[in-house]
Amino acid sequence: MSIVMKPKATKAEVDEVIQKVKSTGLKVDVSSGEYQTVIGIIGDEKKVDFDQIKAMSGVSDAIRIQSAYRLVSRGYIPKDVKVKVGTVSIGGDEPPVYISGPCSIESYEQLYRIAKEVKEAGAHILRGGAFKPRTSVHSFQGLGIEGLKHLKAVSKDLDMPTITEIRSEMDVDTVAKYTDVLQIGARNMFNQDLIEAAAKTGMPIFFKRGFGAQIDEYLSFAERIVAKNNRKIILCERGILPLGGSFKPATRYTLDLNAIPAIRKETPFPIFGDPSHGTGRRDLVLPMARASIAAGAHGVMVEVHDRPQEALSDGPQAVLPDELRQIIKVCDKIYETINQSESA
Repeated sequence: MSIVMKPKATKAEVDEVIQKVKSTGLKVDVSSGEYQTVIGIIGDEKKVDFDQIKAMSGVSDAIRIQSAYRLVSRGYIPKDVKVKVGTVSIGGDEPPVYISGPCSIESYEQLYRIAKEVKEAGAHILRGGAFKPRTSVHSFQGLGIEGLKHLKAVSKDLDMPTITEIRSEMDVDTVAKYTDVLQIGARNMFNQDLIEAAAKTGMPIFFKRGFGAQIDEYLSFAERIVAKNNRKIILCERGILPLGGSFKPATRYTLDLNAIPAIRKETPFPIFGDPSHGTGRRDLVLPMARASIAAGAHGVMVEVHDRPQEALSDGPQAVLPDELRQIIKVCDKIYETINQSESA
């Protein structure tokens, strides 16, 4: 249920409605706009008397939202949400934002060297993995705390905001001290405890779609972030596994470009494309980055390494810094062209 207050509703009237809902054991999410306040109900709406709420002083309407992910739906938040990361504004009508850097932080020198080049190429946010969720125990697992310290130092040295992945709710508070954005990867999309622990920090959450998740499942789990009073959500389509899996794929995953406009239609939160993980192939990152922006993505995440043959993880999908420069140039041009045609 979404309770819409009258434009001139007093604070006392709003508080009375909130207390009425809470008295049933449910929680609320309050959205206060310039002219109107909207109260979202979190929990089993059957506990609330719909007609009684509508009759309360200061209430304009009480609307049942049918979507399973109502707190992140456009029915509840109609206007596009912009997420601030440092001085970078993401979403809505803002130009594309580029998140880039190596898959894994290997040393301070390696990270600084690559970060300097991606910033010069036009990237806005530096990515780098310190805790790596890997399939094999024999694969490089990341530098851990040491990697986080390198990320923080490079961020300060280059005045560039950062993003890194968290694997466990036990790591959240530690990782939050070293970065500007917490990334929840595809493997953890269904990890309720991790999602809620990350949301409670109040930090921006970069939330990747699981490679086997339907869009309604994905947005339902994203809703858990809003349920913890955090609207700093950046969604990301990073590729799904082909249904059936009975053929040998030519790419690492299938980058689901359909999901980008579909998600934009359903939710006001910004959505990114990840052509690096979506393809697993350096030669396909540029065309799929272009396609992501053309489909309506608010930005792309691109893995970069200046020596991909020496990378400790995901070398085959890492583009060179000069290739990133070209990707950004072309994607910006596509965005400008689409904007011009829509405003004409």
